[in-house]
Amino acid sequence: MKTVSTNGKVSKRSIGSRVFVLIVSMFVLVIFSFVFLYKSNDNRNRIENINQRLQDYNDRMYEVLELKHGNGSMTDVEAMREYVEKHPQKGMRVTIMSDSGNVIFDSRNSNPEQMENHAGRIEVAKAIKEGRGYDINRASTTVKGRFFYSATHYPADSLVIRTALPFDEDLGRGMSTDMVFTGISVIALIIVSASLYRFINRVSNNVTQLRIFAMKTDRNMTLDLKDLEKFSDDELGEISEHIVKLYIRLQKTKNEQNMLKRQLTQNIAHELKTPIASIEGYLETLLSSPDIDSETRMRFISRCYDQSIRLGNLVNDISALNRIDDGTANIEFIDTDIAQQIAKIVNEVTLELEERNMTFDLQIPPSMHINGNPSLIYSIFRNLTDNAIAYAGEGTTITLSATEHADNEAYLFRFSDNGAGVPPQHLERLFERFYRVDKGRSRKMGGTGLGLSIVKNAVLAHGGSIKVENNPSGGLCLTFTLRKNL
Repeated sequence: MKTVSTNGKVSKRSIGSRVFVLIVSMFVLVIFSFVFLYKSNDNRNRIENINQRLQDYNDRMYEVLELKHGNGSMTDVEAMREYVEKHPQKGMRVTIMSDSGNVIFDSRNSNPEQMENHAGRIEVAKAIKEGRGYDINRASTTVKGRFFYSATHYPADSLVIRTALPFDEDLGRGMSTDMVFTGISVIALIIVSASLYRFINRVSNNVTQLRIFAMKTDRNMTLDLKDLEKFSDDELGEISEHIVKLYIRLQKTKNEQNMLKRQLTQNIAHELKTPIASIEGYLETLLSSPDIDSETRMRFISRCYDQSIRLGNLVNDISALNRIDDGTANIEFIDTDIAQQIAKIVNEVTLELEERNMTFDLQIPPSMHINGNPSLIYSIFRNLTDNAIAYAGEGTTITLSATEHADNEAYLFRFSDNGAGVPPQHLERLFERFYRVDKGRSRKMGGTGLGLSIVKNAVLAHGGSIKVENNPSGGLCLTFTLRKNL
């Protein structure tokens, strides 16, 4: 349902008010239906009881008169009055008439012959027709007041005996009971309405705040945690708060991701710019100087090749990170021997180690099988090895040890060197993408700045954890775990 506001705009009635009106209306309908049925049934029983009592009085009066007069006259007015006086009923009126409707006796009128014919009275007509009849709450034309009439026809003597009780006397007590019941129902309605209004108001408040929240999100408006204070302190309010908090957290995460994407794009562009510029410069020199000597030409071509390798490494590293970012659902895990992957890497870097007079000390079991991705496992240990070769320094030793974790569900690795290490202020940022401790030296060494980020993400993809610290005796140490089964 819609309402028109003062500014002419059409606004919807709140769901809380609609629910409140609906429930209260249903409650009122139930109460009054119950009251109506109860009252109808109660009045019917009361009427039947009063009618039966008056009919019994009629029968007793007829029996007494019949026994007293035998075959004599049943129209003895004095005898009738004597019976009524001997068997008094408070407020009762007794009328005896012929079955033609002529009044013979009336306890409230000393001149019955002057009374009009009663054959047309409802109770009398029904009694003559069916033997018994009654009429409820009819005003008397003879005496003041409203009465309950009950008539009985005795065809053997052509008589109709009718008794009547004042309506207010007998039915009034029932009415007072009805008033009490109605009062209790009204009080119950007020209590239920107040409780329901309080509950609906709280629900409506939460719905209103959620509607405002939805409007703000639709318009990309800023949300504040202060808005949460407007929710009620109950289950619905708690759920609503969780929804808003979740959205704010997702919004914050989305903003952070967008910022990281921009930074990543800028870093990638920056990283690509240097080797591309170098390649363009060398090629431009070669093209513009066809008479350049062969030694210089080969040196320029060799440098172009080195820069192309650097570009290839950068593309491969970015591809590896994107694959990890896509989630483990897109990564194939199979039985992988870590020791075999490490042996392959050591064999590949042997010449580099010899050139730098470095030693690789392996302290690992001959076989370490896990449910993992061979490519990512290779990336972990290859990037750690390349990083150590590039920055540990000549004449240093690289040490890789592996033991089973205490819970026997993972392998614990310790990869360290005895080189110069890293200044403490840089340790927390080593796993950031494109972060370099010494930017000039890193680019000169051909690093992409993604190696340790790939290591961390690959470890996490295998259900492990990783940390980095400086060795007390010098050098860098990375400790990480790889779970056997994911």
